Amino acid sequence: MRPGPSALICCLLFSLLQLQQTHSTPLTCYSRALGLSQEVMTLLEKIHNDRRTITCAADLPKIFLDVHNQCITTKLRDFLYVVLNHPSQSCKKRPRMVMLKRKVQNLHTIITRICFRDLVFRSDDCEAIDTGLVSPHYAEDRLQILQEDR
Repeated sequence: MRPGPSALICCLLFSLLQLQQTHSTPLTCYSRALGLSQEVMTLLEKIHNDRRTITCAADLPKIFLDVHNQCITTKLRDFLYVVLNHPSQSCKKRPRMVMLKRKVQNLHTIITRICFRDLVFRSDDCEAIDTGLVSPHYAEDRLQILQEDR
């Protein structure tokens, strides 16, 4: 027995409602910047580990993206400059390098223009973006306790 048109319409409406519920929350500037920075880091890892792009990765500076670090704007701008002006023309044309360029440009635009006033930076440790090592950040009350213990 074949289902009637009303049963098919009900199933279609039900599936559309489920789809709408799963995607009902819009992206915020923070969530988009955070997600895109993770995508860039994942792509960089692939570029550094793939035999076809490992020579391209040799010219890229090390970068550890943290959207909570105020230095991300300048470091991302410098990194984008290196990617755009890569010395090897063959590397510029590789699909992963093209994708890296686009993602870094998008992230830089989001952080510096679109979400300029929405992001809250918790540190300004530029060395952490270069090395990946985050120095401990003590709040004022913790600093006062440390000074009293001496």
